[in-house]
Amino acid sequence: MSFQNPVFIPGPTNIPESLRKACDMPTIDHRSPLFGQILHPARAGVKKVLKSETAEVFIFPSTGTGGWETAMTNTLSAGEKVLAARNGMFSHRWIDMCQRHDLDVCIVETPWGDGLPADKYEAILTADKNHEIKAVLATHNETATGVKSDIAAVRAALDAANHPALLFVDGVSSIASMDFRMDEWGVDVAVTGSQKGFMLSAGLAIVGFSQKAMEATQSAKLPRTFFDVADMGKGYANNAYPYTPAVGLLNGLNESCKMLLDEGIENVFARHTRIANGVRSAVAAWGLELCANDVSVYSDTVSAIRTPDSFDATEIVTHAASKYGVAFGVGLGEVAGKVFRIGHLGSLTDVMALSGIATAEMCMVDLGLNIELGSGVAAAQEFYRGSTADNQMGAA
Repeated sequence: MSFQNPVFIPGPTNIPESLRKACDMPTIDHRSPLFGQILHPARAGVKKVLKSETAEVFIFPSTGTGGWETAMTNTLSAGEKVLAARNGMFSHRWIDMCQRHDLDVCIVETPWGDGLPADKYEAILTADKNHEIKAVLATHNETATGVKSDIAAVRAALDAANHPALLFVDGVSSIASMDFRMDEWGVDVAVTGSQKGFMLSAGLAIVGFSQKAMEATQSAKLPRTFFDVADMGKGYANNAYPYTPAVGLLNGLNESCKMLLDEGIENVFARHTRIANGVRSAVAAWGLELCANDVSVYSDTVSAIRTPDSFDATEIVTHAASKYGVAFGVGLGEVAGKVFRIGHLGSLTDVMALSGIATAEMCMVDLGLNIELGSGVAAAQEFYRGSTADNQMGAA
């Protein structure tokens, strides 16, 4: 692989030089007021990115998986029932975590390529007259399949059923890249990580808790120590953590939020949509299809591209790495070998995206697929030329 080439995996994403420098800092006393000058602005910045006025933001030395565990263990008790759809590898892993924590998971099996079935959620919630379901799990952006789901529709299903369950949303590959409205959508716990839209290395689990979720922490009985938000909150009140924090990454997160908000969060979303549309134009020109089954669920952060049935899509990924020093994502779970994934999120511009499209195209031609060299690049070029790109990552 080459450190000179951008990566096109769905995370970790490319790190802007300014953020790398922000993370590279001298050691400071993490129990001093100086640390508070990093911690509290970072939490405030995340809150703005989540579009929340009231969320309590907690940042753990972990990844998105730790954020999932934080959501569950702080709000639920063993044996309680949760509702989830399995429509990809990451929703599957969240379900698995719930089961390992002795939660009773009502699973709605959903085709990989479809979004969350809000109508089925509503029917199940309506039938739950005794309100045994305590939480609804929703993967906003299924990274394995390149599928986004309508979180507003899931909230509407809860409201239509007049159901008090908490709404947990996995926004690991959507938050800070795609429109996310914590307050408006009534999200009770939002989960993300540092290595996707925030353009940092892996190492931070970032979660937002609604006031309703904070109230649930008072009765939750699942065991928790490292991920205890009550302990974390007490630490924050004293400009500290209950243990040693990842100070450099937190400083990077503070700068990342400034960068995103300076670009304008709506501009960030528009940039991701534009770049994604260029990739989708290339896919169409190649005569291939996305794993996502309908345009309404196309992800703006990752495209999972189906290859012909007789072809192992993983070969594209390995060939790109070995011959061109470029990283793409392999298919996972049910779509392993059937798709390869182009990640188009984080620190990325139209011009950078074109290099990834060109590399994927060369790999497919090298491997004998019936692709016309230059067709996808030309289609993406035409799209980017005709779209507005006033701000290409600003100061990134």
